[in-house]
Amino acid sequence: QVQLVESGGGLVQAGESLRLSCAASGNIFSINTMGWYRQAPGKQREPVATITRGGVTVYADSVKGRFTISRDNAKNLVYLQMNSLKPEDTAVYYCNNERRSGTTDWGQGTQVTVSS
Repeated sequence: QVQLVESGGGLVQAGESLRLSCAASGNIFSINTMGWYRQAPGKQREPVATITRGGVTVYADSVKGRFTISRDNAKNLVYLQMNSLKPEDTAVYYCNNERRSGTTDWGQGTQVTVSS
């Protein structure tokens, strides 16, 4: 079992920045590709960005050039730096760990609200 705890969400104005953090604990040997997903009201959960243990990143087209995902493998932390935030970025952001077995772990989520 891997426990994921997100932090750093909040209310900001359009154009501002936020940095989300996710701390992983538990069976750290199962920590593999980590990522951030988001779910807006009335919409399905969607991937935002993922990062492998080796640092290979993938971004959703909607956040490319604005968001940056990074991780600290020694501390079992993953971050999402979000710049130039837009109202359409408003959602609950979830941290995710995809184990080598294919099983996924999810955090509880953190709310990000961007006002116009």
